[in-house]
Amino acid sequence: MRQVISIAVWSALCARAEALPELMPPEKEMAIALSAAPAHLRAEASVYVLKEAGFVLARKGTNGFSCIVNRDHPLNQKPTCYDAEGSETILPKVLRFGELLRKGVPLEQIKSEIADGFRSGRFISPRRPGVAYMLSGDIKNYNASNGKVESFPPHVMFYAPNLTNADIGSDGHFEPGLPSIAYQGPQGYMIVVLGNGPHPESQHQQ
Repeated sequence: MRQVISIAVWSALCARAEALPELMPPEKEMAIALSAAPAHLRAEASVYVLKEAGFVLARKGTNGFSCIVNRDHPLNQKPTCYDAEGSETILPKVLRFGELLRKGVPLEQIKSEIADGFRSGRFISPRRPGVAYMLSGDIKNYNASNGKVESFPPHVMFYAPNLTNADIGSDGHFEPGLPSIAYQGPQGYMIVVLGNGPHPESQHQQ
């Protein structure tokens, strides 16, 4: 018997599908994830890929680095490679965010859970200085100010929990070669954009 789906139900299903982060062939996603790291770190890094139910470990590495195409918005694809400290502290939050996105949980609800997780100790800030590489030229980031998915220049992020732009004397404009703080709070980063590129201050919201 042919099943008839109402326009309202169909629209809801389509909206939910559009709200889920895109799945890629595993080989393609691994290549994009590894492109975040310097070439000499790629062969021995762990790699995660996104599946139907969330991120899975596709390859266990040996050098302490973990590479992943971070999804912190349904339209974002942010290749990132965390050092050992970030793999133990920041990566668990990234994995949980991707899992909840694939379940269709609204962004504000996810952000609330993550914030609660930092307050409760489920997630912790980096315990020492460290680095997360985002050297890929294939960074896709949703810009809430104009509703578009834009590219983002290659950059290096240093863990800076609870540090502010005022603390480092930065204007927060992410000018190439100068440090600025993004995501101020327990998961903050000091970002240095490499070379020339568009100012991404509107994309890295605090």
